[in-house]
Amino acid sequence: MEKILVIDDAQDMLYSFRRNLESPERQVLTAASLVEGIETFRREKPDVTVCDIRLGGESGLDGLTQLRQLDPKAMVILMTAYGTSQTAIEAMKRGAFDYILKPFDVPKVKALIDSALKAARDMRQVVSYEPLLRSEDHTEGIVGRSEAMQTVFKRIGQVAHSDATVLLTGESGTGKELVARAIYHHSPRAGKVFMAINCAAIPEQLLESELFGHERGAFTGATQQRIGKFEQCDGGTLFLDEIGDMPLLTQSKILRLLQNGEFQRVGGSQTLRADVRVIAATNKPLEQLVSEKQFREDLYYRLNVVRVHLPPLRERREDIPVLTDYFLQRLREAGKTRIRTVAPDTLSALENHTWPGNVRELENVVHRAAIMAKGDYVLPTDLPAEVLRPAAPKPAEPAAATPSAPAAATPESAVNEAARVLFENARRQSQLKIIPWVERELIRRALTETNGNQVQAAKLLGITRATLRKRIEKFGIKKELNVS
Repeated sequence: MEKILVIDDAQDMLYSFRRNLESPERQVLTAASLVEGIETFRREKPDVTVCDIRLGGESGLDGLTQLRQLDPKAMVILMTAYGTSQTAIEAMKRGAFDYILKPFDVPKVKALIDSALKAARDMRQVVSYEPLLRSEDHTEGIVGRSEAMQTVFKRIGQVAHSDATVLLTGESGTGKELVARAIYHHSPRAGKVFMAINCAAIPEQLLESELFGHERGAFTGATQQRIGKFEQCDGGTLFLDEIGDMPLLTQSKILRLLQNGEFQRVGGSQTLRADVRVIAATNKPLEQLVSEKQFREDLYYRLNVVRVHLPPLRERREDIPVLTDYFLQRLREAGKTRIRTVAPDTLSALENHTWPGNVRELENVVHRAAIMAKGDYVLPTDLPAEVLRPAAPKPAEPAAATPSAPAAATPESAVNEAARVLFENARRQSQLKIIPWVERELIRRALTETNGNQVQAAKLLGITRATLRKRIEKFGIKKELNVS
């Protein structure tokens, strides 16, 4: 559960935050004084803290300093009723995540707190790039056994301890932000701030202000001085996602900062400095954008110091089984499912899908399938229609070979396939009950082969019809296949 701490000496303000923010997933803690707030922060370790600047005879600015001493990664949002107060600006320079003006707009405050909570998760959730995820200390991981992913893991290890600028390339959904966070978590800057900006999601006229800040009166609506992300990230790491969508004017300012660490706020003349490591990502071919004069060539070479390319999922299909198990494991740990594995036919469907949305699409499909599944494992019918490719017609066997074809060929191949998949899963999940699963799978396939005819299915399996009926009841196959 996420925790939000609100420090304010006005009881009506504390009540307002509880009423508007508290939910089953979020707990709102309150404190009416700075001393109480510091003690609550020390005890509860909230994800985000909202603190008033004026607390009777106490200073929220002093509180910010104390909170950052307790936790350098603390996400602190300051509140002030004084829109022109330079104290709020100074607080931003000292590490506040942002500030809000009283009286505040509830939707905007919720959006700001959502942003702070995401930043807190990004900094505190360590991303593992261990290929087999053997460590239990990591709640998120970049998963893959393929040769292409081994190359990615090696490159992360090589670049993490340096201060070099990194360019991440690959299609949407391949995990570029996870790689950026893995580099950050394993770098010397891990104790400092990490922030992510999606350059494609912010309007062009606002992106420069978001990155570099602005002075009061710089443009229409700029009623206050604003501190940008580069100032906030001083000493830390800034992830620029979808940098291929960045306007040319903003690109020139990014280039200057990467070259000498200097920049100016929008509408300002003062030269400022920031020590920020930049990790950039794009799903666009930057070389082509350079040739089309849509991306600065000098910035491209400045960003492309170390390049890490993430392959699409369709080019590393051997990772689909381990990714599927990993997503199921995370769902079980979160208490969202009891499903432990997928049926062989389901795994085949997953492996044959083209995955235009890559790993992100696979994660969503696994989550949906786990919700839809009725039994102990995921069946093909639990998958969305777009994942199930139309079944190819079985090739007709030569007429001469038909009479001599063994009747048990189909179940024999089913056993072999089931055994292969089960033992692969067993190596990863020691709790898997193999024999009941195989028995259920054989009965289900025999009934499918005989269109639900129990007499024929019993003969195919070499058991009596009475035994077959007991197994159908035991494994709940009757409702699944609608057999009589």
